[in-house]
Amino acid sequence: MRNARNQHQVRSRAKAVDTEHKHCKVIGCPHPPRAATRNGLDTRFCRSHADFYSRHGSPYKGSYSAAQLQPYRKVVRKWLKENRENVWVRNAVTRVRGLYDRAGPHEEAFRLAGMSAQERGRKAWARLRNAGVSPLKVVEAWLVVDQAIMHDPQPVETSEFHRVQAAKLVHRLASGSHKRWEREIRRMVGVANVPIVEVTELHKYPQSRGKVLRVIGADIDEACGLVTEAARRDLQD
Repeated sequence: MRNARNQHQVRSRAKAVDTEHKHCKVIGCPHPPRAATRNGLDTRFCRSHADFYSRHGSPYKGSYSAAQLQPYRKVVRKWLKENRENVWVRNAVTRVRGLYDRAGPHEEAFRLAGMSAQERGRKAWARLRNAGVSPLKVVEAWLVVDQAIMHDPQPVETSEFHRVQAAKLVHRLASGSHKRWEREIRRMVGVANVPIVEVTELHKYPQSRGKVLRVIGADIDEACGLVTEAARRDLQD
């Protein structure tokens, strides 16, 4: 009963027009925030910038491209190879492996609908574990984003942006589920009834956006945060 009442209150607030907040917080955007359009509760951003913020971790700056990250990936990969026995690298790898171990059973991407962001975050770690992705790859993703932000002439230095950018990289390492079915059917070819194998494929990729990226990013930050200073110190020399 209480949940139903709360949901009704939220829906009512979302449909009400907020006349106090008239402009999207992104400078130069002419659109009103969603709370002023009977289309949500967001008093900060319009629908377009709210969606952009959900996907990238910033309403102002998009995600780094693979080409932008590639120089830092090479540097970080070399550093990790030379520092495998570094106490902070080993600590981060152990912590990521702990995320794998605590993730619970593997679930196909087809079955994630209805799960909370926390549950979907755990299932992401289970997919990585099931795919055999090395924990060192997760550490690498965190440090690559850190280096990109450090060398960005116009960086977004919030922890949320760092977390979301790292989470997007990790999410891509083993994000999809793929199914393939074969069945034999018979078709008339000329005057002959010929057996033919019909193949059906289904591919599902979980959405890389929203709260789940914040959950995964917070996990990565907690696991890899201590190695960041060691890498920065060495890679600045």
